[in-house]
Amino acid sequence: MMNAPQAALLPDRRRLHLNHGPIDLIVEVFGTDPAEPYMRAARRFETVLCGLVGELDALRGRLGEVEFADPIARRMADAVRPFDRFVTPMAAVAGAVADAVLSAMVEGQDIPKAYVNNGGDIAFHLGPGQSFNSFGVAGEIRIQADDTVRGLATSGWRGRSHSLGIADAVTVLADSAAAADVAATLIANAVDLPRHPAIARARACDLSPDSDLGGRLVTTDVGPLTQAETCAALARGQAVAKRFRARGLIQQAILSLNDRHIHAAAEEALIHA
Repeated sequence: MMNAPQAALLPDRRRLHLNHGPIDLIVEVFGTDPAEPYMRAARRFETVLCGLVGELDALRGRLGEVEFADPIARRMADAVRPFDRFVTPMAAVAGAVADAVLSAMVEGQDIPKAYVNNGGDIAFHLGPGQSFNSFGVAGEIRIQADDTVRGLATSGWRGRSHSLGIADAVTVLADSAAAADVAATLIANAVDLPRHPAIARARACDLSPDSDLGGRLVTTDVGPLTQAETCAALARGQAVAKRFRARGLIQQAILSLNDRHIHAAAEEALIHA
């Protein structure tokens, strides 16, 4: 039987750790007494996993006319719907959970700054004059309060979820963590060299029987690639990222493979090497 939801302050006494089954969140509030916000976050977290489990079969299938009762499941479906490629609502689960817990924590509260980090998929709240910094392989990401970005997510074949592509990492900035989560998954899938002999793949269902990817081939290993091959794979992903950015689905993406990094738009000012 699965344990009950757990909530505890980390040893630094500043951050809150929330855990229930596969969901593991780090929460932090700045500029105010965190006791009330943390209580609100923990209270919302109590029902997160049970709500999702109740709709899991539908969440693992193609998005159709299903009406989800759970609010996080609805967030997931809404995040997936604008994208024009195959993806199930599960592509948004980590970001949607982060968004939901953050929303419950800050709604109606005078909180200058806060974030919820769900395994690297991060939702954040910024009051006037505040900023959020994150550090990745391509440099520092700095978001100001007057930017529209409120979510960050990273995907790649080395991550905790299966990927159809070969990106070491794709980090996406978007208006919400759920949207960033979906886009990062799809862009990482697109960074690829189909049928390349140095890339090993296996059916997702053979690796994880309950995977929403079913029999699709996911990457299990990437062997040596030439510089030209690396650039070609990144260019495929960059084309998808630029299309998403042109449609207003994301603000920026940073794609990484074999120590090479490219952006969805070189003029973007949120990334600082």
